[in-house]
Amino acid sequence: MAKDITYTDALNELNEISHDIDNESIPLDELAKKVKRASELITICRTKLRSTEDEVKKIIGEMGEEKK
Repeated sequence: MAKDITYTDALNELNEISHDIDNESIPLDELAKKVKRASELITICRTKLRSTEDEVKKIIGEMGEEKK
């Protein structure tokens, strides 16, 4: 799993896979591989979202402390 991928790139690749599956343009022999990759991309996106959320909460918390 390439964790160096950006959130935007992961989301774009996930959208491509979803589009290909919806349009049935993925050969059956590659379907399992694409679904596995989609699962990896979802994990990457979730991890990046959680990390960003934690960082934003920390920054907001620090801003609140500065006002006191």
